Amino acid sequence: MSDNPFLAPSTLPYQLPDFASIRFEHLAPAFEAGLAEQRAEVAAIVADPAPATFANTIEALERSGQVLGRVSRVFFNASSADATPETDALEAELAPRLAAHDDAIRLDSALYERIRSVPAEGLDAEQAYLLERWTTRLRIAGAELDETAKARLRELNGALAELTTRFEKQLLADTNELAVVFDTAEELDGLSPAELGAAASAASDRGLDGKWLVALVLFTGHPFLASLTNRESRRRIMEASRARGSRGGAHDNRATVLEIVRLRAERAELLGYPSHAAWVTADRTAGSPEAVDAMLRRLAPAAAANAAAEHAELEAIAGHPVEAHDWKLYAERVRAERFQADAAALRPYFEAERVLQEGVFRAAHLLYGLDFAERTDLVGYRPEVRVFEVTERGGDPVGLFLLDLYTRDSKRGGAWMNSLARWNRLLDEPVVVTNNLNVPRPPAGSPTLLTYDELTTLFHEFGHALHGLLARVTYPSAAGTSVHRDFVEFPSQVNEMWALEPAVLEAYAVHHETGERMPAELVERLRAAERYGQGFATSEYLAAAILDQAWHRLSRDEADAVADVAAFEAAALEAAGLAHPSVPTRYSSTYFAHTFSGGYDAGYYGYIWSEVLDADTVEWFAEHGGLTRENGDRFRARLLGVGGSKDPLEAYRDFRGRDARIEPLLERRGLA
Repeated sequence: MSDNPFLAPSTLPYQLPDFASIRFEHLAPAFEAGLAEQRAEVAAIVADPAPATFANTIEALERSGQVLGRVSRVFFNASSADATPETDALEAELAPRLAAHDDAIRLDSALYERIRSVPAEGLDAEQAYLLERWTTRLRIAGAELDETAKARLRELNGALAELTTRFEKQLLADTNELAVVFDTAEELDGLSPAELGAAASAASDRGLDGKWLVALVLFTGHPFLASLTNRESRRRIMEASRARGSRGGAHDNRATVLEIVRLRAERAELLGYPSHAAWVTADRTAGSPEAVDAMLRRLAPAAAANAAAEHAELEAIAGHPVEAHDWKLYAERVRAERFQADAAALRPYFEAERVLQEGVFRAAHLLYGLDFAERTDLVGYRPEVRVFEVTERGGDPVGLFLLDLYTRDSKRGGAWMNSLARWNRLLDEPVVVTNNLNVPRPPAGSPTLLTYDELTTLFHEFGHALHGLLARVTYPSAAGTSVHRDFVEFPSQVNEMWALEPAVLEAYAVHHETGERMPAELVERLRAAERYGQGFATSEYLAAAILDQAWHRLSRDEADAVADVAAFEAAALEAAGLAHPSVPTRYSSTYFAHTFSGGYDAGYYGYIWSEVLDADTVEWFAEHGGLTRENGDRFRARLLGVGGSKDPLEAYRDFRGRDARIEPLLERRGLA
């Protein structure tokens, strides 16, 4: 253990984990040491004979678990971004043990009573909010249950930790297994040379020289469906995507889904809630599943009507029935003909390095005064991971930003942000954040050209990174993005607005071959085209959000009665009016990682819930001059900078001067 890098803070800049020294065999001993250390620390807090104070109870809890935190952040980043059979096996072993460890803290009646006895007098606003958060977390977790109920709760939490880990690993395995292999380039007609090269390279990486491999993305569709002219190729990709986790065999997730739903419903009942959704939303800004349902069902009819109108238009253009695998191709043709802004014409202007430097980083500089310098002397967790130092005001340190851009078999689908170190004053810790995307890697020597969706995803995920980088709080549990789940997407959604800001777009949208800037008329057509297709986009999202709610609004008895995943899903979508056969839900249950393994259970609604705030904020920026340091400093000081140190809606009101209005969202989505 003497050389275990997790036992003390890293000595590298900003406490970047020493990835060059970290070995797999360090992980399990570090977890053992971390678990034992925090158990002892919490036991000492409970045993303290002195009356409970904020310092000897709440601050002491905030100081606890430092070794466990360091190893957990590194390990779970690896398990999502660079999984191996060894990390999978260790995660399966650790999941129930970590759940039991959390339960030992959250269900400790003596600790709960000590927290409740901490005097609130004399606390500043941040301390008072933190005290309320600790009290609420433990109460909702089950600290007030009797010992018999707590014993069952521990069993349920351990079983759910195992099941959600299993779901994630089975989904990754099935996604890799279902990647679609093509024998000829003609089957992929419509792809650019760079996309064809990436598919050939992906096939070669699997030992399939002379073939082309299309890896699946996390959501139901695939970006290639917008350009592939071969209908059979489109059908194969769509069918493979929708088959994930539901075709029998070792990677089938159907039984796992049912068991997760049943155990979550039982746990909710044990905790005194009618459903898992009621338990989850009790500690979210939404407050209740009824509030969530009211919003989703307010939006669904108009979205479905818009999707039906779009479908009729596409069929008129196609001259034949437009199925799910056809939709994107013909929608792209509408964009090309009506707005003269097709995807193929845009990609040469979205070279990834220029988008990053002159787009994403430039917007952050103009708004917040941040500067980014690549640190090639620092090592990431993979050779291709890039490390950037973030500074401001003539070199004042902010933190480190790591970018892991490309897809690989060891990385789960989607895009996300992780924290490897969290800025807080109590422990005098700096900040290190990562962004993970799944952009196909082009052949060696070829540029990485982003789709428009990939470009906006890069801006979106960097919004999360900014939240992590700029939050300046006193206590670790309030650091960075540690806010309510249905608020956490708000800052990232706001950051998407700068992708088309003229001062930003004109700097990055440069043709990678000619050096010419994107013509002004193409920019205007791109803006005009943005609102097209909102019927499809809103419907597929709402279908997933309503499906998530449908699973998690079941009572225990109702959950026990569900035996067929596909039938339940179909009934839920039919009841919501979102069962259009050509508009599949963005995530079907057996590959719905957000809700069955990703922490968004009964919370996938949070994207559009946060988008209400986002659209209202975009309106505020437009009213106040847009991309200026004054506006950026206000948003930073009153929202990004407070992290989870105050009520998020209070922070929003502090920024906006009032509660958010839904009308800007309705207009953006074409639902007004």
